[in-house]
Amino acid sequence: MHKLIAVLPGDGIGPEVTDQALRVLRTIEKQFGYTFDYTFADVGAIAIDRHGDPLPEATLEVCLAADAILFGAIGHPKYDNDPSAKVRPEQGLLRLRKSLGLFANIRPVTLYPTLAHLSPLKAEKLVGVDMVIFRELTGGIYFGEKGKTEDGAFDHCTYTVLEIERITHLAFAAAQTRRKKVTLVDKANVLETSRLWRSTVQKISAEYPAITLDWMYVDNAAMQLIQNPAHFDVLLTENMFGDILSDEASVLPGSMGLLPSASVGAKTALFEPIHGSYPQAAGQDIANPVAAILSAAMLLDSFQLTEAGDAIREAVRHVLESGIGTADLQMKDVRRCSEVGKMICERIGVLVN
Repeated sequence: MHKLIAVLPGDGIGPEVTDQALRVLRTIEKQFGYTFDYTFADVGAIAIDRHGDPLPEATLEVCLAADAILFGAIGHPKYDNDPSAKVRPEQGLLRLRKSLGLFANIRPVTLYPTLAHLSPLKAEKLVGVDMVIFRELTGGIYFGEKGKTEDGAFDHCTYTVLEIERITHLAFAAAQTRRKKVTLVDKANVLETSRLWRSTVQKISAEYPAITLDWMYVDNAAMQLIQNPAHFDVLLTENMFGDILSDEASVLPGSMGLLPSASVGAKTALFEPIHGSYPQAAGQDIANPVAAILSAAMLLDSFQLTEAGDAIREAVRHVLESGIGTADLQMKDVRRCSEVGKMICERIGVLVN
């Protein structure tokens, strides 16, 4: 197995957590006999500082040539706090998604019993919570025609059947490996685009007879994520609803430092922790590397190296359930970012051997 991985550490704590993800990937190479080549490139605020562009052409070329992209985090106060800034770090990520045709964002939400005290929900509501959210990335109101009128403004929401079909097939395929349930979240009682989503998804569901399909209006789904989060297995939805609901679901485990994500296209995929750049902690070796490390596990899954991905997930679970973690997790044994990465690597060695 030989693969080329583009590495975009980005800003703030991005380089630190990415270093630990790479440390884990190199352990996987050693333990499983794989060979990965890594090409590093700038993105975000550091790319603006160095090149005047949050996504330099050289970075895009590196990503287009790679089999997968490992992404850190982007953002810096000098841009975030300047409303007059014409160039912003986030523009680089949006342009990268568009250039690579990344149409599906996938966010697994997994809870760890030892961290139940961090969740805003009572422990009994967290029993059995294990879901994955499929959010469409290229359509909807974010990409529709926008404009202003003399006394107002508008943002159009549009979707095509193709845009709905391609992510729906991914969601149903994922459900086949899980609890075999897909929940479509829409607003079909009000929105024409939601009615298109519902009719298209219902049609596709006939191709997956083993999968149970249900649907919820988005307002009800927002309530159920708090009242009964264990109801969800695979949650499928459009761009804006997915943006909101995936952030809501991210608080269930108690720390954004625990959650990975993937943005998938027809030819490549990008893997990143869902947390931001947290510039206040940059360079202090205190950031939580778990989300970045679990993103590396998802990257391996995309190469069909699920045994290696599972080894990472099991090693992470072992370390956390041993009461070890970074300061944000309020564990009995608080360790630094690099120490947590090292312990996960050591556990992988034990599991494989």
